[in-house]
Amino acid sequence: MLRRIFGIETEYGLSTGQRGTGPEELARALFRPVVEQYSSSNVFLPNASRLYLDVGAHPEIATAECDGLAQLIAHERAGDAVLDELARAAEQALGTPLYLLKNNVDSVGNSYGCHENYLISRTTVLKTLGRQLLAFMVTRQIICGAGHLDGGFRFSQRADQVWEGVSSATTRSRPIINTRDEPHADSSRYRRLHVIVGDSVMAEPTLALKVGSALLVLEMLEEGYPLPDWELADPIAAIRAVNKDPRAVLDLSDGTTITALELQSALCEAASGWLAQRPEAPRLREVVDLWARTLHALRTGDRSGIDTEIDWAIKLSLLERYRERLGCGWDHPRLAQVNLAYHDIRPGRGLARVLEAKGLIRRWSTEEEVRTAVQEPPATTRARLRGRFLTRARALGAPVTADWLRLKVNRPEPQFIELGDPFAAVDERVDALIGYMEEHHG
Repeated sequence: MLRRIFGIETEYGLSTGQRGTGPEELARALFRPVVEQYSSSNVFLPNASRLYLDVGAHPEIATAECDGLAQLIAHERAGDAVLDELARAAEQALGTPLYLLKNNVDSVGNSYGCHENYLISRTTVLKTLGRQLLAFMVTRQIICGAGHLDGGFRFSQRADQVWEGVSSATTRSRPIINTRDEPHADSSRYRRLHVIVGDSVMAEPTLALKVGSALLVLEMLEEGYPLPDWELADPIAAIRAVNKDPRAVLDLSDGTTITALELQSALCEAASGWLAQRPEAPRLREVVDLWARTLHALRTGDRSGIDTEIDWAIKLSLLERYRERLGCGWDHPRLAQVNLAYHDIRPGRGLARVLEAKGLIRRWSTEEEVRTAVQEPPATTRARLRGRFLTRARALGAPVTADWLRLKVNRPEPQFIELGDPFAAVDERVDALIGYMEEHHG
C-alpha cells in the first residue's frame, strides 16, 4: 500500500502577558467566535480539519486526511493561520497580548503533544509493527527534534515525557506508539497507527523529515524490504539517553549495542536503496537527502548544511549566539525566553516566524498554498467530501453533523452516510446528501 493517508494533531500552549488570567479564561476568549458560530468548541471546519479544545485548555487542530507531504505541510500551517486569526480577535477582547506556542512543555513541566496518524492495512499486526518501529521512533529525535533546554541542550521536548513503548493508553502512560483500535475508517480494511512521541516543529523541512522518514520506514516494513531487526532492551531508558547524546550506547535485546547515530544512518541508507526501486517520489528524495545531511551534521559537528531546515540545529545556533553574547551557562533566564519564543506561531513576533520571513528558515509551502488550505480541503482524499458537505451546509444554514467517518443532515428527516474509504475523493452518496440539504434548506 504505497499510497498512504496521514495527518497531524497539534496541541498549542496558550499564554498572555497579563498576570492572573488563567488558561481556561484565555481558551474561552480564543474560542468565543467558534462557539458563537457553531454552538460548540469541537468542530469540523470547511477545510475538513477538526478544531477543538483539548484537556488542559489546549487549543488543538487535527489536519484533514492528506496523501502527500507538501499537502500536509500546507494544511498544518493552515491550522496555525486559523488559530492566529482567533488569537487576534481574543487579544482585542482581552486587551492584552496572547501567545500561541507550538511546543510541547510549559514553564512548570506540563506536557502536551503533537500526534501523527498513519493509515495501515488491517492485515498488519499493529503490535508487531510497533515493536519494529520502536527503535526508529526512539532515535528519530536526533534528526527532527525541536530542540529544548533542560539543564543543557536536548534534541527533543517530548522525549522525556513518554513512559511506555507500545500501549493502548494515551494520557495515562504516554506511550511512544498508541495501539488503541480507532481507525476512523472501514475497520475491516484499515487500522490507524497513532504516534505520540514526536515534537511539535516550526520549520517546514523538519516536519517533512519527521513524517517523510516515518512514511519510508513504514513502507519498507510493510513491503518486506530487508531491515535489521533491532529491539531495544529498554526503550524508555534509550529515549532519555538519546535526547542528551546521539552517540549514547543503547542496549539491544540480543545483547549487542548500537548508537542512535548508527541506527539512523543504517535506516537512511536503506531508505535510499528503497527509493531506487519504488515508484518515483521526488519529495521523498528530498526527505532522504535532508536525512543524510542531518546525520552528516551530527557526525561532523558542522551544522551549516542544515541550519535553515532542522529545528534543533536552528535553535541551537540561536542559543549559542546568545550564550556567547551573555557569557552565561545554559541556565540563564534569557536563554529560556529564547527557547520559548522560538515556538510562538504569531507572524512578526515568534522567533521562528521572524527567521522564516527573512529567508533564514526554508519553506516547503507558499503563503498562497496556506491561504488555500485554510479554506479548502485536500482534493485527493475523503477530506474533499467532508469539506464540500460542510461548505454547502454553512452557505445554506443547514443543521448538520460531521465527524471523521460520518456526514449527517439532521432535519427534516435525518439522513446520514458513512465514508469508510479515506482514499475516495468522489462519492455519489455525498452528492445526494448535498442535494437533500439543498432541497430542504435552500
